Amino acid sequence: MNRHYILFDTPERDELYPFTHTRPVAEIRTGILTIREKWEKWLGSGPLSSFTTEYLQAKYPLRKAPPGTITVLVNGHLLPSAGIVETLAAMEPGQELYKNGRLLAKLISGDDFFAPATLVRLEYEGEIRRVDRPWDIVRHNEAALRDDFALLTKGRKSAPVSATNQVVNPAQVFLEPGAKVECSVLNASAGPIYVGKDAEIMEGNLVRGGFAMGEGAVLKMGSRVYGATTLGPRSVAGGEIKNSVFFGHSNKGHDGYLGDAVIGEWCNLGANTSCSNMKNNAREVRIWMEAKQEYWPAGAKCGVMMGDFSRCGINTMFNTGTVVGVSCNVFGGIFRPNSCLLSVGEAPGLLINTGWRKRSGTQMRGCG
Repeated sequence: MNRHYILFDTPERDELYPFTHTRPVAEIRTGILTIREKWEKWLGSGPLSSFTTEYLQAKYPLRKAPPGTITVLVNGHLLPSAGIVETLAAMEPGQELYKNGRLLAKLISGDDFFAPATLVRLEYEGEIRRVDRPWDIVRHNEAALRDDFALLTKGRKSAPVSATNQVVNPAQVFLEPGAKVECSVLNASAGPIYVGKDAEIMEGNLVRGGFAMGEGAVLKMGSRVYGATTLGPRSVAGGEIKNSVFFGHSNKGHDGYLGDAVIGEWCNLGANTSCSNMKNNAREVRIWMEAKQEYWPAGAKCGVMMGDFSRCGINTMFNTGTVVGVSCNVFGGIFRPNSCLLSVGEAPGLLINTGWRKRSGTQMRGCG
């Protein structure tokens, strides 16, 4: 019997704010691909849909299984692996798969997603990777980038790399058709370098893998990039970047340092914007968890976490572990408090703050 896969959100999606204010968990990017795109590649399936919170379902419509098809519900926080995919293939309707008491997947025959298991619960014995907190996006980025690189380039030949470049470990450098790289240093000894279709690395760049650029992304002249860094589709980046993820359509076109950071979609960072990613006393970074209204530890290094449609003015300085909500406008050349969040009335999950002054509901204007 055919199988129909759906990626589901859990209540833990709230702990991924600000990124899940505007998308299901599976639309988060880590590595080269989003979680949903990874599952589509691993399963060899068509487009997958998400079972998410109601206000997002209009933009991300749920596609239920046609009659006579088995529905496979997969936790949207979970990154696919060969072991997980093999286990799912062997499961039967009525079974659920757990890891340490947390549901990974379940198979059902009808369309009642909340139907209890009718067969024995299974415990997955292998290692898994999940995106549960905002900082998991960069924590998993290196491994996810390697996995995605292997997935996307298997059995394929890279477009030629121009002789104007200095390349170390060329077997781990892959250019999609239309990609342009000139007069730069590409060092893939520590991780792969993937340049997407029609993406461009301008002259004079120093790039250490792992590094990935989505379709149409641009790395501007004279940039220094350390792994593991991802520029999502049509993002523009410059300056110094380390271990950061741009979801897509966002700009950091000038100098300034960004480290251990996550930048959502349609964001813009003014010239010389920099973020701290490590405290001067080397103590653990604690970041604001909006859903819990408290600070949580995020490890020794954590930069800025910026939600979609946000922007900051020139010379903005983000303190260690700063969280910027959705559609914020940050300006002023002083160190910011490390949370920039203000809930707005009836728009579920929509956050706005403009230099600590609330602005009327025009925050999306000019971001498309």
